[in-house]
Amino acid sequence: MKALGHLNKYLLKYKYYLLLGLVFTILTNFFQIVPAQLIRHAFDLVADNVSLYRQLDGFALQDDILQSLSRSIVIYAVVILLLALIRGLFLFLVRQTIIVMSRLVEYDLKNEIYQHYQSLPVSFYQANNTGDLMNRISEDVSRVRMYLGPSIMYGINLVVLFLMLIPYMFTINPELTLYALLPLPVLSFSIYYVNNIINKRSEEIQKSQSGLSTFVQEAFSGIRVLKSFVREEDSYQRFSRASDEYKRKSLKLTRVNALFFPLIMSLIGLSNVLVIFIGGRQIIAGEISYGNVAEFIVYVNMLTWPVTALGWVSSIAQRAAASQKRINEFLQVKNDLTSDKNLDIELKGEIEFDRVSFVYPGSGIKALDKVSFHVLPGESLAIIGTTGAGKSTIANLISRLYDATEGEIRLDGHPIADLNPASLRRQIGYVPQDVFLFSDTIANNIAFGLREVPQEKILEAAKNADLYDNIMAFPKQFDTMLGERGITLSGGQKQRVSIARAIVRDPRILILDDALSAVDTNTEHIILNSMKRIMHGRTTIIISHRISAARLANQIIVLYKGRVVERGTHDELLAQNGIYRSLYDKQLQAHEIIEE
Repeated sequence: MKALGHLNKYLLKYKYYLLLGLVFTILTNFFQIVPAQLIRHAFDLVADNVSLYRQLDGFALQDDILQSLSRSIVIYAVVILLLALIRGLFLFLVRQTIIVMSRLVEYDLKNEIYQHYQSLPVSFYQANNTGDLMNRISEDVSRVRMYLGPSIMYGINLVVLFLMLIPYMFTINPELTLYALLPLPVLSFSIYYVNNIINKRSEEIQKSQSGLSTFVQEAFSGIRVLKSFVREEDSYQRFSRASDEYKRKSLKLTRVNALFFPLIMSLIGLSNVLVIFIGGRQIIAGEISYGNVAEFIVYVNMLTWPVTALGWVSSIAQRAAASQKRINEFLQVKNDLTSDKNLDIELKGEIEFDRVSFVYPGSGIKALDKVSFHVLPGESLAIIGTTGAGKSTIANLISRLYDATEGEIRLDGHPIADLNPASLRRQIGYVPQDVFLFSDTIANNIAFGLREVPQEKILEAAKNADLYDNIMAFPKQFDTMLGERGITLSGGQKQRVSIARAIVRDPRILILDDALSAVDTNTEHIILNSMKRIMHGRTTIIISHRISAARLANQIIVLYKGRVVERGTHDELLAQNGIYRSLYDKQLQAHEIIEE
């Protein structure tokens, strides 16, 4: 339960909801107990007057006694009904305070988790899968809410009812009270035990359902591949096996559920039988009245649900504690990409790498090894290399998605660690290699990096990315809704939307991470011609495996296994007859083959 201590700040924040809920719970139980006393008086009234009514058989007074008794019973019934309505009102108010409090805490907790997620570095997301992150903000928070809402509500109700009712029952008849309460601890423990089994099997079903959903989603996403390789029957057989496993686990849960309510009803019935048996003996002995037995039966049934809920509440609290512990694990993860000086300055665009090395956390892969280069404001640098050479790592380090393992990166002469990360990234236009578009309009995807963007700037960015004509060919043009991850666009169109998104911000530093890999040669030439205008006056880092893009840069470096092996201009590198020349010749030959 120690993990649930994290929620104390929220309970303190919404303490008035909790206090009001306690007051309403006391009033609810008061108006629940009083009717039982009225039932006792009504039973005693009937029992006392029935014998008198029989004794007056044949006398005129007999009808008067019957009418008086009928009026009294009607009055008792109306008062009991009125008290039930008042109790219903306070019960409504209990839920409007405690359950509402749990929903407010759920809202705050989800916001806290999501805000914390947003603050964590990219390395955190590489170490944890998306499904786990989603479960902690959805399933785990829902379990915690069940503890804060129903669990606390029923727990308070149990304590209040016990404190109000049991002492009163002992004042009436201690022996009958003990016998009435005897089966209830057994009931509570049984519910706790059975409920744990139900929860365990429910979780197994949930995992099975999750696996089934993942399988179906993957099958539907790859339906073209399935059909191309004629694997429909094999896919069906795999689904059938997974579905059969789900059915088997569901039937196991159904069998446990089938025992749940009979167990409750048998133990409740046992309490009632004991009350009637012991109470009947005491009535014969003249120790109590018929009304007392009727009153105790009402009290036993009144205690049944709170005692039943005790086992359920204990199980919920355990599950909530486990879920909150999982949530706390992530909330305790700290962002190591912080800045002591937190400088918020307008960059000119000077970039300097001084013997920078980088090892990816977790994997231990050394992506960069003592890399050095210097780019003046407004100049451009092309980084060329084969796959795995460390090109994208440089882009990540400039955006400070990671910190260098060794060496120092300076922007405008300031160590990058001294700059405010948010301020730094706002002044960088980044076109990633893996384009991600949101399920929104094309216009909103282009304007994503800014809160308010004039329509003219969106149009200009689209034209510079050679995207304008494609967009205007769509029926809804810039208001065209993109599917999940931009599935309605081709690969080249998605990359050009990403380029437009980067340049609409008018950044001081522009990073193009293999931004033209998905476009054809003609489109590449058009975009490159536009890029000459876009690059003017801003520092540009061009990361590519294509020599055509590198020729735009003032200087070029060639990476090989994380080290700078060549540097210079296009002509200088060709003259060196090294890796750059080899790449150039291969791409030139491939281009000639395509043209033929």
